[in-house]
Amino acid sequence: MDVSRHTFHSLLPSLIAAIADAHFVAIDLELSGIPGQQINKPRAAGTRVEGKPSLQERYAETKKAAEKYQVLQLGITCAGENRNRGVYVVRPYNFFLNPVPDERMNIERTISFQSGAVDFLLKNNFRMDGPFLEGVPYFSRAEEAAARRLDAEQKDRARMVDIKIRDAEAESFMRRVREEVLSWKNRLLPLPDFLNIAPIGHERQDFRGTGLNNYQKALVHQYIRTEHPDLTTISRPGFIQIVAYDEEREDNEQQFRAQKFEERVAKQIGLRWLVEAIHGGNLSGIDTYAFTSVVGDKSDVVSSRLSNLRKQLMGRSTVLVGHNLFLDLIYFYACFFGLLPDRVEDFQRIIHEIFPRIIDTKYLATHSLDNPALARSSLEELDAGLSKQEQPEIELHNDHPKYLTGKPSHEAGYDSYLTARVLVRLASKLESSGMYTDDKDEDESYHTPPEDQSPGEANGGVLLNFGGPPAQHHSNGTSSSKSRSQSTSTSASKPSAFSYPTVFDLLGDISSDEDPIIDAKKRDRSSSTKQADPSKGNAYEIGARLPAWESGFWNVYGNKLRVNGTIEQVCLVGSWPH
Repeated sequence: MDVSRHTFHSLLPSLIAAIADAHFVAIDLELSGIPGQQINKPRAAGTRVEGKPSLQERYAETKKAAEKYQVLQLGITCAGENRNRGVYVVRPYNFFLNPVPDERMNIERTISFQSGAVDFLLKNNFRMDGPFLEGVPYFSRAEEAAARRLDAEQKDRARMVDIKIRDAEAESFMRRVREEVLSWKNRLLPLPDFLNIAPIGHERQDFRGTGLNNYQKALVHQYIRTEHPDLTTISRPGFIQIVAYDEEREDNEQQFRAQKFEERVAKQIGLRWLVEAIHGGNLSGIDTYAFTSVVGDKSDVVSSRLSNLRKQLMGRSTVLVGHNLFLDLIYFYACFFGLLPDRVEDFQRIIHEIFPRIIDTKYLATHSLDNPALARSSLEELDAGLSKQEQPEIELHNDHPKYLTGKPSHEAGYDSYLTARVLVRLASKLESSGMYTDDKDEDESYHTPPEDQSPGEANGGVLLNFGGPPAQHHSNGTSSSKSRSQSTSTSASKPSAFSYPTVFDLLGDISSDEDPIIDAKKRDRSSSTKQADPSKGNAYEIGARLPAWESGFWNVYGNKLRVNGTIEQVCLVGSWPH
């Protein structure tokens, strides 16, 4: 579903409700620029890590790019688990982000585009005007704090600033103002009970002036505030109105201004409300107009719905999923939270505090490989290989039919949808195949093979066994199938996983009777095994659904981000909470 700035507020209640009901949320980003040429620091000859940057170096390079370039498009797919029907119902959303904030917020952004990124986006039919014409506004937490600070400082300056009369014209203007104010205060009749300070001659029908400028208005405000405390000023278009000071009216005016400021802030926060919902953060500042526009002027309904969603989400961080998530998380944090720390260790700690459970599908697909960089594990290749797997069943929600037939490559919403599909199918298949090792020994799989070892000699691989035709389901009961050819190869000796273009092509050489050994600590489980779900107290058929979040499976695959081309090859983001 495409969501624009014109429809965002009316859809906000259903968007937050979808996140609240989600078993997990998958994200994807499209960017205006990415990190440049990889760092290649000279290292000792003959070492296995020669020429590779460290994780800290890769993080610093990506941080620099994230601080320069923008997130142009965000894809969010909310995946709900329907246990009664045994299906996962997914709701993909696609958002352009407007990089231009409301000018009244006094926040400026430098918008940068990388030529290579623009060329890539245009080749994939990305609408470069989309962010500016249809983009949803957003504020990071840091930008919101800066806007509030600037607003407070502006109010303080208005009370304390000493504006100088800088020329004869200003002196003449203020002389007239003083005369008019004193004459009005000494009037014999009670009416008029206000005085308008406007340019000379404004009362004439042939007046063609533009009204008072900001400098003249500021002089009038300062004069009344310092010399006539029994009066107050009201700024009008082109003139200043002076009236008697009324404490109740002034309090109401201050409250009105504060309310309008909060409404502008809430509107500018925009897309970040969804990020706060995923995080389980504070949603108390959401403009209730977004809800009243949907349910009508029924304050009790609005208040009840908003209160229920707040309670449901507060303090409950949803599982966050992405593909090749290390880069996206850095941009995601810079876009919606604020300044990135300098040290990767601090970034790991902060991300774990915000999102205690994150999953990188690229790590799932390459965990068992000795050299993950050699595996073709792109999102499209993984989804194509897993599309033959009928369980767990995945359906598009009735309100989200766009990707039933359309496959807009490198559209953030579509890629987040593919990420959700890959997670459900790959994780369930890995669990049913026993494809995970004890967490304490898993670091052995991070090392690359020696320099003199060819890829074909490396061990490891993700062994999956698919069956049945590919199926794309929709929650109205319809489905569309597209046959895919599956080539098989025979050989006297069994090749390594790296002898194949993708990890899925290895399947052709494994018969259903074989029990391939990938790791000495591999757990032998059949697809019919029943596993208890600690969160629900029931049992489920392994392979028919995602492993329960409390399962030891996620000790191995959760909170680990694949970072190919670095010494460490993986970024650990805290322990998986149970």
